Amino acid sequence: MDNEFEKEINPEQLPEEPVTPPEEDTTYRYKPEPMPEYVARPTPEPAPRYNPAPAPQKKKRGNGKRIIALCLLCAVIGGICGIGGTVLGLRLLSRHTGKTTEYIAGVLQGQRENTVIKIEEIDTSKLLTPAEVYAANVNSTVSINATGKVTGGYWGSSQTAASAGSGFIFSGDGYVVTNHHVIENMDTITVTLYDKRELPATLIGYDESNDVAVLKVEGKNLTPVVLGDSDNLNVGDNVVAIGNPLGELSFTLTAGYISAKDRTIQMSGGGVMTLLQTDCPINSGNSGGALFNMYGEVIGITNAKYSNNGSSEASIDNIGFAIPMNQVKQIVSAIIEKGVVTKPYIGVTVTPVSEQLLIMGIPEGALITEVTPDAPAAVGGLRINDIITHVNGEAIKDNAELVAKVGAFAPGESVEFTVYRRGNTVKVTVVIGEKIQPAS
Repeated sequence: MDNEFEKEINPEQLPEEPVTPPEEDTTYRYKPEPMPEYVARPTPEPAPRYNPAPAPQKKKRGNGKRIIALCLLCAVIGGICGIGGTVLGLRLLSRHTGKTTEYIAGVLQGQRENTVIKIEEIDTSKLLTPAEVYAANVNSTVSINATGKVTGGYWGSSQTAASAGSGFIFSGDGYVVTNHHVIENMDTITVTLYDKRELPATLIGYDESNDVAVLKVEGKNLTPVVLGDSDNLNVGDNVVAIGNPLGELSFTLTAGYISAKDRTIQMSGGGVMTLLQTDCPINSGNSGGALFNMYGEVIGITNAKYSNNGSSEASIDNIGFAIPMNQVKQIVSAIIEKGVVTKPYIGVTVTPVSEQLLIMGIPEGALITEVTPDAPAAVGGLRINDIITHVNGEAIKDNAELVAKVGAFAPGESVEFTVYRRGNTVKVTVVIGEKIQPAS
């Protein structure tokens, strides 16, 4: 190949000293084609490691697998991105299922299957959500409405009184449990089920001191509650109530906690009861309803709300009470089976120690004002003016705590009472008796 540089410059005209070609000449020398030695050099074959692997053939997938993959993708996207991810997933899914998501003026309307609780799979060995407790038990709860004639009008005329409360189905053959004060002095009682059936009810029996009453209805497909162990509770346990607050809002669920156990409460009628305390909202009309633990078991009968002035209308919020189920199981069973009420009994009348005596140094406790002749207390050696300060070694403050302690024993049990008697402390052993009274 001719050198173009030599064509343009005559060698005879060159100076004696050699002239260095410009820098760009070197660049120009190798362009536009390489030097002969590079052209002649054979091109080496690429090393095997650089051989590209043949592209795999794409497999065709059926529509079913694509839908499954898209569903999984939708679930992942929805879990990470919340609503936005769910909308995106539904858009992808709609291409294959035909379902669409509607958009109305910028409002997103989600689509999903309705939640269905399988009640047949619920058992009392598993913790449940409030929704599951409600679904499993709402058909076992009832609303109660009652009417009766009371005197008190002008010239002693009678007037019609009405009462509303709650209850629950105790057994499948139609026995219903509620509070005594719900049906007290009522002539006509109607029980309403969740399926809207209204059944006339008959009063079978009651225990006024424990505020428990048993009714009987005739009906098919009645679902009883599951009774729980109210002793197996801790302060802070979750509970829910199902009832008829205000006598109008039937089958309402409220939720809260066990706030305290073994509260000794002086009732408005003068009696003393040992109750569970809860912050679960309890209102007028909830009386007689079931208090459930989170295993779906009845552990109490709601019966009272704390009042600041003795009126049921003026109440303090978030302080409600329920009768422990263990306290009334035997009472309800005795009413149903025998038509009577049996109670632990020692045969004394007691009152709190007065402030004047406490100032004089007399210990607090339950002051005995009367002893029934031949009763267990008399046989054991308790006397009038004795002050009971301890029951089986546990201190008591007043008569209410004594009643609660005695009520927890079974007939035939021996109990040791520590007594302050005229400046001395003595111990008296009494065998708990049984008092039987008609239940109606």
